[in-house]
Order: sequence, then C-alpha cells, then structure tokens
Amino acid sequence: MSEQRDGAVGAIYEAMYRRSLAEPETFWLQAATAIDWTVAPTRALDDSQPPFYRWFPDGELNTCHNALDRHVAAGRAEQVALVYDSPVTGQVRRFTYAELLEEVARFAGALRGLGVGRGDTVVLYLPMVPEAVVAMLACARLGAVHSVVFGGFAPHELAVRIDDVRPKLVLSASCGIEVNRVIEYKPLLDRALELCEHPPQRCVVLQRPQATATLVEGRDLDWAELADAAEPTGCVPVRATDPLYVLYTSGTTAKPKGVVRDNGGHAVALQWSMANVYDMRPGQVFWAASDVGWVVGHSYIVYGPLLAGCTTVLYEGKPVGTPDPGAFWRVIGEHRVDVLFTAPTAFRAIKKEDPAGSHTRPYDLSSLRYLFLAGERLDPDTYHWAADLLGIPVIDHWWQTETGWPIAANCLGIEPLPVKAGSPTRAVPGYDVRILDEAGVEVPAGVDGAVAIRLPLPPGTLPTLWNDDDRYLSSYLERFEGHYTTGDGGHLDEDGYLFVMGRIDDVINVAGHRLSTGAMEAVLAEHPAVAECAVIGVHDELKGQVPLGIVVCKAGVEVDDATLRAELVAGVRAEIGAVASFKEVVVVQRLPKTRSGKILRRTMRSIADGQRYEVPATIDDPAILQEISAALATRSRSW
Repeated sequence: MSEQRDGAVGAIYEAMYRRSLAEPETFWLQAATAIDWTVAPTRALDDSQPPFYRWFPDGELNTCHNALDRHVAAGRAEQVALVYDSPVTGQVRRFTYAELLEEVARFAGALRGLGVGRGDTVVLYLPMVPEAVVAMLACARLGAVHSVVFGGFAPHELAVRIDDVRPKLVLSASCGIEVNRVIEYKPLLDRALELCEHPPQRCVVLQRPQATATLVEGRDLDWAELADAAEPTGCVPVRATDPLYVLYTSGTTAKPKGVVRDNGGHAVALQWSMANVYDMRPGQVFWAASDVGWVVGHSYIVYGPLLAGCTTVLYEGKPVGTPDPGAFWRVIGEHRVDVLFTAPTAFRAIKKEDPAGSHTRPYDLSSLRYLFLAGERLDPDTYHWAADLLGIPVIDHWWQTETGWPIAANCLGIEPLPVKAGSPTRAVPGYDVRILDEAGVEVPAGVDGAVAIRLPLPPGTLPTLWNDDDRYLSSYLERFEGHYTTGDGGHLDEDGYLFVMGRIDDVINVAGHRLSTGAMEAVLAEHPAVAECAVIGVHDELKGQVPLGIVVCKAGVEVDDATLRAELVAGVRAEIGAVASFKEVVVVQRLPKTRSGKILRRTMRSIADGQRYEVPATIDDPAILQEISAALATRSRSW
C-alpha cells in the first residue's frame, strides 16, 4: 500500500460506495442482518420527517445482547472479550465473554434494584477501569441511556452535563491515575453536585486502593457491596430508534451539545465498520488507545469490538511515561494486537522521546497488521515516521463525535486503496461528502471549501441533540440546505480523495479532544481585570493544537501581567479542566475586529502560527495587526 499520487480507485470499493448512495434501503437492510433483532426491521430509512431521519424504525433489539449474550450462545464463552492493561497500577486482567457477561448482568441487576429502567439516564464519571465498560453495557442491557463524562473534567463541566441529562444515578470512582499522580474524583463530584440544579437521587462509588472516598450517608453507595448483593438480570428490548447514550461535545457556545446515539443504527454501523473499515474478524484483538470519555472509547473500545466478537484492550496509561516510550509496543506484543487505533498526538509523543524507535526492539510486533490514526490532522512527518518504523500500513481516517464512526477512510476490509499522505482517503460507503462554497455550491477538485455531507446521514450518526432539536438544526443543518455541516474545511482532489485542513468554527482539537474556545473565553471574561478576550487554537507539534488566550485589560486597572496570566490559566483549569492544556496568555492593548465588531480570530491564529495572511477588507484598523504580531513575538512561544 505505497503512497501514490494518482492511482486509480479500486473497482470493488467504487461499486460498493455507489450502491450505498443509490440504494441505501437495500444496502443497510443487508448490513442489518449481521445483528440479532427481537423484531427484525422491514425498513431501513424513515425519511417521513426530513431533516430528522431515523434508521430501522420498526426494528427492536438490545445492544448489550449483541455485544455479549449472542457471542456466548454462539460458542465464544471462553474467548477473551476484554483485556484491562494498567501500567499505572501494575495490573493486567482478562475477562472472557462469559465472565464479562456475568459481571454486566449482575451490575445491571444492581442498577435495576436502584430503580433504573428503560429510558432512564445514568451519568458515568469514571477512569479507565473495567467497571466503566461494565457500567456502559449494564445500562444498555436495561434500555437505560448512559452519558459518560471524561474523568478529567472540572466540577463545573460535570455539573452542566448532569443538569442537561438529569440522571437518576451518577456512577463514579474514588480516583483516577495520571501517570504517577492520583486524582481524587469524589471531591470533584461532590462539588459538581453542589452546583447542580437537578442532582441525582443516588451515587455509586467504586473504591480504588489508591484513594478512599468519603461516602455521603443516604446518597452514596459502595460499588462492590451493591454489585455483590445483586441478582443478574436479562436484556430489555428497545426500539432501534431509542437512545443508547448521550455524549457531550464542545459547541460554539459555552454550553456543550448532547450528541444522541440510537441503538439500531449504532449497532449496524459499528458492526459493519469493524469488518469493512478496520478489516477485523471475530477472535482478533483490537486496541483503541483512547478513553471511554470520548467517542473513540464508546465506539471502538467498548461497542465496536464486542459487537464484532473481537477482543478489546482497555489501557489505563499513556504512550510515554508509563513507564517509557515503549509502552505501546509492550501492549501490542503481550496481547498480540492485530489493529491499533490512536491519535497522531500519541505517536508524536513517542517520536519526541524515542526518535530512532529503539524501544520497539524488545517486543514482538509481528501480530500488528495496521495502525489507524484519527482525532486530528495527521501530518505527513508523523505518517512517514510511523510507517517506516513499523513497516505496516498507516491509515489516516477522519470522523467526529457526531458521526460516531468514520466518514472518510481507507476501507481495508473492502479493498485497500493507494495512500496519499495528508488525506484520510475516500468517503466511507454511506457518506455523500461534498465540498461547498459560501453559497452552498459544490466547488471543483482542488478548491478548498466547507466539508459537508449530503443528507440523509448513514446509520449510527446523530439523529438529533439531547432535548434540543432546534440546536441540532442551527448547529449542523441550517448553513447548507440538505447537508450536514461538519465544521471542517478542506477539498477533494481529482481522485476523490478528501483533504481536511482544519476547523472553520471556534472548536479546537487538542490531542484529539474537541474543546470550545468559547467556553474558555467565558472563563477569561469573568476575571475582574479583563475587558475583552479571545481564545484561538495555535499549532503545537505534539498536540496538534493548543489554546492561546489573548486579553485586553480594563482601563485604569493596574495588575501585574505575570500574576494576571497565572490567575487566568488557573481559572480555565478549574472550570474546564487540565484536558484543555490552557497554559499561555498574551495581554494586548486591543483586539483586531471587523467594522461590525467581530473579532478576527482566524487572522490572529495565522499570525500566531507564523502563516501568511491577507488583511481582511472589513477590518476597522489594519495597524492593529502589527501590534498583535509584536505582542505575540514577545512571548516564549511555549505553545
């Protein structure tokens, strides 16, 4: 699969892609036969209320049954389903499909005993431990809707999500572990519940040996005691269109967006993607080196591999520092990983610590067939370094929290296509990707524009936002009629290869984590010395992008710049969390704006990244750009 600039598109892929767009009804009904249904669907697409499309509207199923029970019944009871590898605690645990089913059925019984049933919501605030997988599947088993919040988020962010989803329970742990640092979760959870307008009735807390949480009498329950006393329970069938989970993603305002994932379309799409995108077969080992708090963890740590009858790896560690840059190679060698999926940031971190790749030598990597990278743009240097080091195909692919599975990829299970560095290859079957100008007109090959997807989106993608159809329309569907707006810009080349160049809104991508600069600006604006501010995403060799705050102080306010910067950084860390990687603030006299008052964030980003830029015709005072350039030049460029 060598790099090629103008190779012909494979005929097998092309035929399948065209059929998926021309005959979606037959294409996806056929794909749905790979799933067990309590009531098999007779229709694929319900298009009676566009742009609100629903998939498999007359089908009924249970996602947990498809991930566990059916594999046990089919003879995979003794196959390893989940490998928990935790270098931060020195633990490796393996769960067969039968063992994982027993754990999930029992914990589902515990949740049922607390009154959780079909349609109820449950928030998970957990580290990368097996109990997180058990809890997600237990909710699915009951027909309850889970909402996982990344354990690194601060109390305010957790409280916002709890208030929006209004859970019956919160499931948490006493702590998480970041390399060699223990982060106590319970004080963060307690503070979040103090901030909530709609706190849950109960909390269930997993006590880890690294920290003991103080439980609130009458509200908090001990996880192990609850599970030990419970009786296993069976699967509750739900409609294919019923929600499986809500996952919050940053929006262009401070309020996060609750992406809804349904049961039927999700199961069909992920089962199909495991075989056709990732070329995985039952019994093989898949490792998504991500976190269950992000969409990758939902789709390809938990649901995708288990739906496909594979073994999945749950890794509680880092690419470097736990203990060294050979951490990934150890996991691959010990667990005989077939396919690794991670973010380019991970490989940039490994490359920085071990540019010669010498830490691969102690390990047998012969099982590894492919490396998939996603979550941010894959720079050609990292692509070539990984490909040369491993000697296997390195596959860039692109998707979003909203879609839940790849939009563009080299679909290895269909037909490998020639690789072009910098491109995630072609659109995946089911996705009608278009490049549009500001007027919504398709542009020629090679011309940049907005990356959009013609409706309807395929199964597994978001049908709406949680309790907010209006925001779903305004965020994704209003800009270009009949299209989903991805928020990214880019172009298609003459071979139909997609090149995604970056965000066109204020959501930035920090090490594969989508974060709202608007939310960070809201924190900066609360400081009593700040008159106005902007946060932009600037290029970072390791993390892809990091946020940079640019602030203007109030007239007459005397404050030491260093003190102000420290207070602003601490404020963002407290309100957004360390995951934001917010470390740098520049104080300026004024911000560049259009005559209508819009801050020119894109222009400032170009200045900070050292890129050429055109002076916008609408700018109110062109001289201000020189002032911004000078201010940025005085900083340490630590970003």
